[in-house]
Amino acid sequence: MSQAIDARRSRRLRTILAGSLLPAALVLSGCTGSPNPAPSTTSSPGQAPASSPASDTSASATPITGAGSGTAAGNLPQLVENLSPSVVTIFTQGGLGSGVVYSADGLILTNEHVIRGATTVEVGFADGQRVEGTVKASDPVTDLALVQAKRTGLPKPTYQSDLPKVGEGALVLGSPLGFENTATAGIISGLHRSIPGSASNSLSLVDLIQTDAPISPGNSGGAVINMRGEVIGISEAYIPPSAGAVSLGFAIPAATAVDVAEELLANGSARHAYLGLTPGELTAQIAAQLGIQGGTGVVVLAANPDGPAGKAGIRPGDVLQSMEGTELATPEKLLAELRKRNPGDTVGFKVKRGDQSLDIKVDLTDRPATTTTR
Repeated sequence: MSQAIDARRSRRLRTILAGSLLPAALVLSGCTGSPNPAPSTTSSPGQAPASSPASDTSASATPITGAGSGTAAGNLPQLVENLSPSVVTIFTQGGLGSGVVYSADGLILTNEHVIRGATTVEVGFADGQRVEGTVKASDPVTDLALVQAKRTGLPKPTYQSDLPKVGEGALVLGSPLGFENTATAGIISGLHRSIPGSASNSLSLVDLIQTDAPISPGNSGGAVINMRGEVIGISEAYIPPSAGAVSLGFAIPAATAVDVAEELLANGSARHAYLGLTPGELTAQIAAQLGIQGGTGVVVLAANPDGPAGKAGIRPGDVLQSMEGTELATPEKLLAELRKRNPGDTVGFKVKRGDQSLDIKVDLTDRPATTTTR
């Protein structure tokens, strides 16, 4: 009986929420694009032109050099020259994106949404060579993937484990709109950013680096580097000018990318803490419907009764006010905090239920392979 009541409450909350939020798709664009119109000698996505060396997949391809050579910090032309051989273009049947060399034996790090639905791709290098690539593993939760290209002797750049500082210089390398080997420049604009309204569509748009170095469709999976030539992020998304934005781009921190890549290499998948609920924004309309006066939090739209939150007693209509003492003002903040936890961790929530204030402990588990809850 209680499950039926929870289900009705969940549907009612979803109906209210649907009319109160601006869909994330209207204010946020991913950065995978299709090639720019080009002369007839240029191939369409996933197809090599007649003169393309894509058919040459020999593992003994001529090594390319560049990353890791000494460069005076801030020498932009030299930085671009040094790092360009470490950044690739990834062609699929549906479009193109970018990638960054992860190991000298041809392993490429990119976004999961770049290779989504593909098992083989084409990888283009700065020296003009194209080779076949095989999707090795992917993780949609963090939007990261590994591609094995049939080429060796690649220059692996240094991946910086520390976050950059706000205000320091940044370069974005990739293939925006099919313009291969493009560099754009700016600064680091912010850290620990989450894209408002994204939680309903994606788990990946949290705890990101913000930059004003222009990011466009096709930059996805490419490199964001600092003035020492170190990779500090993997290009992820941007907010387009149509939403009133000016140079708002976002990248996955390099430390996150490396951690996930190592998990994918070791296990073929990455583990993530699972809560088992669907979060929503606590609007004034929803607060009034729930009889809650003031305050902020994340409303529970649905809770899997067999998931960690459901088993702990959290139910639809509850408002999660904090997690382990950290205030939860938005669904994206909840996802960012959850990203920091591991399966098996126990976390405490401050929960508002009508006029009640509750303390609820939840034992997090491994995220199931296919689920719509967080």
